[in-house]
Amino acid sequence: MMDVNRPEIVAQVTAAFEAYEHALVDNDVETMNALFWDAPETVRYGIAEIQHGGDAIRNWRETTVPVPRSRRLRRSVVTTFGADYATVSTEFTSDATPMTGRQMQTWARLHDAGDAFGGWTIVAAHVSLIEPA
Repeated sequence: MMDVNRPEIVAQVTAAFEAYEHALVDNDVETMNALFWDAPETVRYGIAEIQHGGDAIRNWRETTVPVPRSRRLRRSVVTTFGADYATVSTEFTSDATPMTGRQMQTWARLHDAGDAFGGWTIVAAHVSLIEPA
């Protein structure tokens, strides 16, 4: 049976997710790119765009408008499966829109666990907006 939500793995993924979130709000493109898997299999579905592959994601990041600094998260859920696979789901709001954002990321430990993010990398992501409840 696979271990679900081992506390030390949840803590590692949470730290990597928080690093990504800080980079997103700070428009730290280098860190955001470092946290996405640089492979043709990586998929990111954005609010109004689609990227397939690390090159497409990096190219999009270089030209996109940064997220609002007023971005706030709520109801973030980190779920880990074993020591090398996780999902992170969160909702977000900002002063830029009355809509509610939803973000889901699939994380895998693909690198040396001694790197800055504990080896964790985003291998797929989906972002969308809906009318507030």
